[in-house]
Amino acid sequence: MRIAVVGAGGVGGGFGAALAKAGADVTFIARGAHLAAMKDKGLRIEGGRGETHLMPTRATDDPKTVGPVDYVLFCVKLWDVESAGEHIKPLVGPDTAVIPLQNGIDAPERLLPILGPQAVMGGVAQISASIVEPGVIRQVGTFMRMLFGELDGSRSPRGEALLAMCGKAGFDAVLSDQIVTELWMKFILLATNASLLALVRQPIGKVRDDPDLKQQWASAYNEVIAVGKARGVKLPADALERALAFNDSAPPAMKPSMALDLERGNRIELPWLGGKVVELGRQLGVPTPSHSLMYAALKPYVMGTPA
Repeated sequence: MRIAVVGAGGVGGGFGAALAKAGADVTFIARGAHLAAMKDKGLRIEGGRGETHLMPTRATDDPKTVGPVDYVLFCVKLWDVESAGEHIKPLVGPDTAVIPLQNGIDAPERLLPILGPQAVMGGVAQISASIVEPGVIRQVGTFMRMLFGELDGSRSPRGEALLAMCGKAGFDAVLSDQIVTELWMKFILLATNASLLALVRQPIGKVRDDPDLKQQWASAYNEVIAVGKARGVKLPADALERALAFNDSAPPAMKPSMALDLERGNRIELPWLGGKVVELGRQLGVPTPSHSLMYAALKPYVMGTPA
């Protein structure tokens, strides 16, 4: 099985290394110091699930040298979706499955006009990991899960084959017949948690038991649920309870990637997370006061720490 991982950060690096160790032919599409380190010293994953050192690591910045693959795990930042989609066209053959594992809800629909409807599946990554130095990724906790499926809900042979490979790789995987609902279930959590934890500059364990913040969390989750329902998404009746239960069970040190990017002074994905909630709320006539306030407070940091 040939797999290309586009964007070898915490998500792409974590899942890609596990799949490579399980016997898949994995090539990482990366750039800069991280690419150089992977070529020279391999890719090292450390943290709650132990250490994996992938040496040698197949890595390049040029998809043309790789050619068509069976699967593309598409893990770039949300502002790079269109440009990276054009860049990876050499990886995509007639049977290739491109699985976006970004945050947010709109990566598949943004890729469809670039790569075509046959190529694009839906995907959800559940892992807390980030690059701590070039060639090294650290995972927080042990939770590692990937959900994927065809956008039309069908159960395809390519989905079944990837599910089997994920089983060999030792992490949880689900071949879903309702991947759009799964995308929204993650979006409810992440759009809210990314904004709130970025705003308070604390990991989840420091703030989840604060009664004032707990109330804000529930209000913000309910806003995303209301927006999703207004858009016609089939959400479970206990969507709020599931989101709150996730907070209770999350590793105390966990921070969403947007909160980490904010701390580091980097560009943040706010327009596609909390900003998307606000945008859709306006379009659909759904009030989003909690997200509107968090979006306004974080907006000055969208392009990194202001000079």
